[in-house]
Amino acid sequence: MSTPGDPAQPDLESCRGTMSAEEDAKWLQWVTHQFETIAGEDREINLQEFKTALNVKESFFAERFFALFDSDGSGTITLQELLEALTLLIHGNPMDKLKFLFQVYDVDGSGSIDADELRTVLQSCMRESAISLPDEKLDQLTLALFESADKDNNGAITFDELRNELQRFPGVMENLTISAAHWLTPPAARPRSRRPRPLTSAYWHNHRSHLLCLAAYAGLHVLLFTLAACAHRALGASVMVAKGCGQCLNLDCSFIVVLMLRRCLTWLRATWLAQVLPLDQNIQFHQLMGWVVVGLSLVHTVAHVANFAFQAQSGASPFRFWELLLTTRPGIGWVRGSASPTGVALLLLLLLMFVCSSSCIRRSGHFEVFYWTHLSYLPMWILLIVHGPSFWKWLLVPGILFFLEKAIGLAVSRMAALCIVEVNLLPSKVTHLLIKRPPLFHYRPGDYLYLNVPTIARYEWHPFTISSAPEQKDTIWLHVRSQGQWTNRLYESFKTSDPVDSKRLSRSLRMRRSQRKPQSFQCQPIQSGAAVQGAVASSKDVIVELTSYRPRGTPQHGDPGPVPTGTEESAQAQRRTTSEWGLVSEMSSENHLFCNIKCYIDGPYGTPTRRIFASEHAVLIGAGIGITPFASILQSIMYRHQKRKHICPSCQHSWMDNVQDEDMKLHKVDFIWINRDQRSFEWFVSLLTKLELDQAEETPEGPFLELHMYMTSALGKNDMKAIGLQMALDLLAKKEKKDSITGLQTRTQPGRPDWRKVFQKVAAEKKGKVQVFFCGSPALAKVLKGHCEHFSFRFFQENF
Repeated sequence: MSTPGDPAQPDLESCRGTMSAEEDAKWLQWVTHQFETIAGEDREINLQEFKTALNVKESFFAERFFALFDSDGSGTITLQELLEALTLLIHGNPMDKLKFLFQVYDVDGSGSIDADELRTVLQSCMRESAISLPDEKLDQLTLALFESADKDNNGAITFDELRNELQRFPGVMENLTISAAHWLTPPAARPRSRRPRPLTSAYWHNHRSHLLCLAAYAGLHVLLFTLAACAHRALGASVMVAKGCGQCLNLDCSFIVVLMLRRCLTWLRATWLAQVLPLDQNIQFHQLMGWVVVGLSLVHTVAHVANFAFQAQSGASPFRFWELLLTTRPGIGWVRGSASPTGVALLLLLLLMFVCSSSCIRRSGHFEVFYWTHLSYLPMWILLIVHGPSFWKWLLVPGILFFLEKAIGLAVSRMAALCIVEVNLLPSKVTHLLIKRPPLFHYRPGDYLYLNVPTIARYEWHPFTISSAPEQKDTIWLHVRSQGQWTNRLYESFKTSDPVDSKRLSRSLRMRRSQRKPQSFQCQPIQSGAAVQGAVASSKDVIVELTSYRPRGTPQHGDPGPVPTGTEESAQAQRRTTSEWGLVSEMSSENHLFCNIKCYIDGPYGTPTRRIFASEHAVLIGAGIGITPFASILQSIMYRHQKRKHICPSCQHSWMDNVQDEDMKLHKVDFIWINRDQRSFEWFVSLLTKLELDQAEETPEGPFLELHMYMTSALGKNDMKAIGLQMALDLLAKKEKKDSITGLQTRTQPGRPDWRKVFQKVAAEKKGKVQVFFCGSPALAKVLKGHCEHFSFRFFQENF
């Protein structure tokens, strides 16, 4: 464990000097326990056991760490050697950690790092961070870091030069660690949630409409229960409870359907009521009301059963208990004494629906069970009308609205079948569908629709966010992530479709003639100084493709080379057909298909993202495929900016109108996209490239749209297995004015965002009231919601 310039071993006690005696004892006990678990009976750790325990992807780092830990060169690590090394790495000072890092990079032990050693280290860093770059790019990264660190140009990096280079990155030296070694440190106690208490002003700011509606809902139930119970107080306590619950059930069983009237809710979003009612929580209120209905029904039933048992036992009724409960003989009810048997049937149907609505049913590949059992609301309404003498009055208005919406939806969705005209199979099993847009289909950015593809499942409808902008007139774009049974079948059906047809030329000629029509907009390829180009889709209405990027002139897999784009002839020249799926052409890439598949859509329906254009400072956060609603919004912003942009025909000078769109009050937009791996960025990188180019000539006040990209699989600058790569990426990005991972001008940051710092920066900009819009996992939504409450930002989450 000797180091250049300091051959002595590190002082074990001084390294642990910052720890208290109690903490030191706990740490030693933990490391000893972990060592015994890994080492086994021989009480020593060999290289293979070390690799497994360290949990590293690249054996280079495991071998280098093992060699440095094994101070006596015996080929195994003892407990004492492990404690010395871990003490240095975890509790050592920055200089000790830097010396260890230098030894890792100095592969041949010569006391300096040459260019080939640095390239080997950076290649291993890339594998650890799941980053894949061409060899030419790796060479560029190596030279950028090597030339920056090698100040004396002697062809080698010394320890002092590496230290000086690291000092350009504040905080890195002090926090160097081996993050993958999760067994090195004992698990820390989970911090308490920072979520504000319900009575704080921050919580009230984000939940006032929600809380007011809950209070009104609870108050109305108390009022209805009290009035009904008082009206029957002469009949005893059990009847009072039953009647009180029954009156509340009249309200709940009729109003619960109103919360799922998507067309009505979409219309309400365009009115002032959207500022008062919590329309974004309609599904949560629907679920809450479902729990209330089940609870009230059980209490209602128990109260009646107690009353029947009392009557049968006391002789107050000539009928036996089972006759009172299951037959029409006692004449209880307003329709031939059918209240008791209909009540039993209602309870059984309700419990069946409740059980089949649980998340374990819906999300375990049995969506059909949830769907078909939920249709039992129709017989339930009939039974409720027969069961309760006044229920029909409560149902009258909600029922009319419900059947009107269903009739309109059925008529619109089944009026004419649409066609999926193009399909792109993207990384991470994402299916990009292009659907021919109906003439009267009007939507807003961020809206969603329900899709039915009869060849996949005749009766299933699934919601998907529209990822194309409303200004795009000819097609509707959907990006479908394969996460369930239906979406996997959709992806696999295109993946395995066989483009073979005996009538290929005749079918292709008919399709070409049927689809020929004048072009309204000429497709413009994306070009920049960085030579980044989008792989443009052949659909003639597409302004910019959102699926992938590649360096100009670099063929895709199976692509013979650059092909003309944006013309009818170039798109039609590659078409061919199949019979079963109606496939009529296939691009040179097997993942890009032209087709003619029948489908139906129901929508559009509004979401919380409709508020974005009425915001002053909008923060859009997408995680993975959660970018889809923001793709539509960002495209719409691009269209509106192009509308305000003017170019002088003489000098080609461009400028923007200062007059804002009457429907767009935005002063600033921050777009944050979090992805797990590198390939996931290919979905929309071309759109983001175009947006960056549009922002290049903004006013000195700063860009109107600011992009922030994060890759969670990449290790951060504080990790010894990534520091070199991250430094090289920073240096090359400054030199080339683009990011090596995505090709964007915006640098892709490793790891997850520090949300506290992100929101502090947003608050400091003072561009107006901040509203945060999120689409992604519920776990991340909870974290973001807590931070928004802390900074008094409004938070909106995409829900279906």
